Amino acid sequence: MKKLLLLGMAFCTSLAFAQSRKLPVDTTVTTQHSVTINGSNIDYTATTGTQPVWDELGEPIASLHYTYYTKNGVKDRSSRPLLISFNGGPGSGSVWMHLAYTGPRILKIDDEGYPVQPYGVKENPYSVLDVTDIVYVNPVNTGYSRTIPETGKEVDRKKFFGINADTKYLAEWLNTFVSRNNRWNSPKYIVGESYGGTRVMGLSLALQNQQWMYLNGVIMVSPADYKVFRDNDPVSSALNLPYFAAAAWHHKALPSDLQSKDLLEVLPEVEEFTINELLPAIAKGGFIPESERKAIADKMARYSGLDAKDIIDHNLDVPTQFFWKALLRDKGGYTIGRLDSRYLGIDKKMAGTRPDYSPELTSWLHSFTPAINYYLQEELDFKTDIKYNMFGPVHPWDNDDDNVRENLRQAMAQNPYLNVLVQSGYYDGACTYFAAKYTMSQVDPSGRMKDRFEFKGYRSGHMMYLRKEDLKSANEDIRAFILRTQAKGKSAKY
Repeated sequence: MKKLLLLGMAFCTSLAFAQSRKLPVDTTVTTQHSVTINGSNIDYTATTGTQPVWDELGEPIASLHYTYYTKNGVKDRSSRPLLISFNGGPGSGSVWMHLAYTGPRILKIDDEGYPVQPYGVKENPYSVLDVTDIVYVNPVNTGYSRTIPETGKEVDRKKFFGINADTKYLAEWLNTFVSRNNRWNSPKYIVGESYGGTRVMGLSLALQNQQWMYLNGVIMVSPADYKVFRDNDPVSSALNLPYFAAAAWHHKALPSDLQSKDLLEVLPEVEEFTINELLPAIAKGGFIPESERKAIADKMARYSGLDAKDIIDHNLDVPTQFFWKALLRDKGGYTIGRLDSRYLGIDKKMAGTRPDYSPELTSWLHSFTPAINYYLQEELDFKTDIKYNMFGPVHPWDNDDDNVRENLRQAMAQNPYLNVLVQSGYYDGACTYFAAKYTMSQVDPSGRMKDRFEFKGYRSGHMMYLRKEDLKSANEDIRAFILRTQAKGKSAKY
């Protein structure tokens, strides 16, 4: 039986939420639950609510919605880890990892991640709640989180909507959350998916240098590194080829000698070609000898399933949009998904240079949207008429002064406890797995901290956890990372 507890603004009730399209700035609803994880029963408390973002004068300028899970019966909370979870976008709510990856409840979907009706949620037998408490945070304008006021000229967008503004206010908010919940002594981990990878790289130093909050681990799930995406240089172009090879292998579009090998036998060969041959070739631009251009294009065609002439026509710089459209043009005419290239789509015309839509995202919204609205209101008893923003209005987003790689390097150098886990799906065409590997290599160019980085790859896409096999293994990888990186009395020194 659930126990309901309402705190915060005086006279605030769940009914009051439903009668107004404004949420209390500061309130909580607490319920009791249980889940079976890896065969063991776990009783836990779910606390969902809002907590203010304060300005310099102590006035609330926004209110963030969060959901916090704690295992019951823990005598010494200071020795129990806390995992702080963000999604990305920017502008995306925390729904994705909350209700499909690490939390105690997950979507009702098939084993490959496709939606099934009736929609709903079920127990997550692989959740990491057995080894860590978890809080899922919705940044401003995502989920139920909102600025104060919600719209108008009074909203100072510069305080929220940019790489550095985002990390600054979230670090401050987390200070308040950790203090309110008495978690200062706990080992702390932050996990971010997609743009959340950029966010947690920045937060690693912001928490440490602005809040004096030291972390044990940073986990990046399908991380978006805008140093790669926005530079539009030979590196960003070349890094796509190993992903092309993975997606082509999945769709049986590679030559027979490659297709007969396992994926993990093919990819190292493509990665080596990418770094040692393709990247220098693209860097030569128009000055590359024609014989070399043709040889590179032929090899790219072999590894990508594309036509060599199309590759030459693109000057060896093949856009991912073209790949999604062209790979299966002569093999059924389907497009493939951006975030997960296992998914197929149907365009109005087979001709063209980019798909009409993203089949994987529309598929995911099928199941996530009804599930999160049902779950928060009916199982966690958080009643409101506010719309849950799967994607919220946060643009234009200020991408200037992006130093998050250096932020993470500094945080790691200053904190010997800090380790990094990167998780990527091989079929992710938005935040490719090889770009994630490249980011790892560039955070610490000296290589002196490379033993504190760990990479795990999965045979799925951006949300690798939607595939049942990867849900199990990816959670186990996080569980092992958390257990391995707790200090356990070891001094923080080199």
